[in-house]
Amino acid sequence: MLFLWLYMFYSCAGSCAGLTTRVSSAPPRSAPPLPPLLPGEPGEESSLEEQRAAPDAGSPISSFFNGSGTKRLPQAIIIGVKKGGTRALLEFLRVHPDVRAVGAEPHFFDRNYERGLAWYRDLMPRTLEGQITMEKTPSYFVTKEAPARISSMSKGTKLIVVVRDPVTRAISDYTQTLSKKPDIPTFESLTFKNRTTGLIDTSWSAIQIGIYAKHLENWLLYFPIGQILFVSGERLISDPAGELGRVQDFLGLKRIITDKHFYFNKTKGFPCLKKAEGSSKPHCLGKTKGRTHPDIDQEVVQRLRDFYRPFNMKFYQMTGQDFGWD
Repeated sequence: MLFLWLYMFYSCAGSCAGLTTRVSSAPPRSAPPLPPLLPGEPGEESSLEEQRAAPDAGSPISSFFNGSGTKRLPQAIIIGVKKGGTRALLEFLRVHPDVRAVGAEPHFFDRNYERGLAWYRDLMPRTLEGQITMEKTPSYFVTKEAPARISSMSKGTKLIVVVRDPVTRAISDYTQTLSKKPDIPTFESLTFKNRTTGLIDTSWSAIQIGIYAKHLENWLLYFPIGQILFVSGERLISDPAGELGRVQDFLGLKRIITDKHFYFNKTKGFPCLKKAEGSSKPHCLGKTKGRTHPDIDQEVVQRLRDFYRPFNMKFYQMTGQDFGWD
């Protein structure tokens, strides 16, 4: 019996040692290569760093436990216009539980494009399945290269443009600049190339931005008109819930943001949120919004209205909406 036990012990020792040797000598399996982020991809994958750190970060179970979700390229972008009401729209939209948006303006498609899509996506908030990633940079609307660049990222990107009476918008633009540079020339002197002849200086950005029809033509080379939503800056003030309803429909979201979310601040002259995102307190936009405009010579205002009228009419025809600026 003892002999049999010793025989089994030594036989096993030899075979197990051989097995250990064979296993330890096998070369380690290399990890599969990470997929590159190509310009045409919609950005459903997480960044390369995230994949290395947490390869299952995009799974529903992982997202549930770590509350992180996945960083994605935006499916919708507020592309303009400056001083039209883009900040208000973004802050209102962020109340919706299915909207996640970058707070700061990334300026990727106009100033930082050389940094690449991976850099851009890393700026985005993490989202769960069914949530929409958004950003807003108003200067995109007047950037010649922006439509082609956004189309290259994803032809299905939904675009939102907040427009406002171009004369009022120009004065608001000037007011913002004046608050930073009090010594700039008057609005009237900047408006004209020649005050005597009444020739408008269209090279001044405050004037040039308001020629909406001209800028829209560039976007329609890359996106169908139905993929662009035009929000009225005036109605965003007078009827925020109504405009937000249109935006939610456009984005395919349930109409959660309604009248109950707003109250009108008489001091500022525009609506505020009863409860901001992640807060139980009322929220109004900062002191830089709703500045008092300087008094502008009414003759200059009328000249500008005459200048913009044909462009406004063309814009109404292109969008199928009458914004009532005349």
